[in-house]
Amino acid sequence: MWAAGAVPLRGKGAEREVLLAHRPAYDDWVLPKGKVEPGELLPKTAVREVAEEVAALIRLGAPLTPIRYPIPNKTKMVSWWVGVTMTCAPRRPDSEVDASKWYTPEDALNVLTYADERAVLTEALTLPDTTPLVMVRHAKAATRASWKSEDRLRPLEPRGKAQLPYVAQILTAYAATRLLTSPATRCVQTLTPYANDEGLQIATDAVLSEGSARGRLQDYVASLAREVGESGVPTAICTHSPVISDIVTALDVEDRTLPTAACVIAHIDARGKVVRAEWHDTLRVKVK
Repeated sequence: MWAAGAVPLRGKGAEREVLLAHRPAYDDWVLPKGKVEPGELLPKTAVREVAEEVAALIRLGAPLTPIRYPIPNKTKMVSWWVGVTMTCAPRRPDSEVDASKWYTPEDALNVLTYADERAVLTEALTLPDTTPLVMVRHAKAATRASWKSEDRLRPLEPRGKAQLPYVAQILTAYAATRLLTSPATRCVQTLTPYANDEGLQIATDAVLSEGSARGRLQDYVASLAREVGESGVPTAICTHSPVISDIVTALDVEDRTLPTAACVIAHIDARGKVVRAEWHDTLRVKVK
């Protein structure tokens, strides 16, 4: 059984605070978390649960070590992230959470009921501030064999279009506001629904095209990583599998084979260095 949650943080240095929830049914203080709902990817679950339990809107930061513990007849697995708080509102008490409160890190460690969640918080507090760079492989496109025009114009097929809501889940969870893509139609189409929903512009760059010169791409990646880290603007790139392979190699991140519409996320510090990375596949979708 899978669940997800986050460590909601706000402020810096001596002003840093952690938001905890009190559950009346257990009389405990916990980090906000909850079960995955049908059709959800884990990052969406984490953001939704924080909003529901403590009325904070967060974007996800670096991933933290998952925890597991036994429940009747099964084991519960909880994925965790640093939560960068964007807004927070008062929450009306109910039977699930009757209070939420901001604590200093030291006080939060004392108040938290469970040792495994204290370990999650401790880990979160050791990490520097980071900004996500989300690298998305384009969704499923028409095959080269079936497409008779220029390859760069090859569009998404129905299965690829069905993958797009899951791409949007990832981009929303990490609050991507800068969108960069290969000029290929299949890449632009992969980001278009999210861009339209969020009122964002998509910038195309030939350096992200399939077959781009590796040396030029390495320079581009180094510059982009510095820019993302310094600006703090969550950024998403949509491109092709071989290009992503070159990008992650340039970032010194593990190169894994990505299915269509899957992504790798590099969490970059203010120096432009990758602190942590994570990988997400979209749910398998069926198209009639």
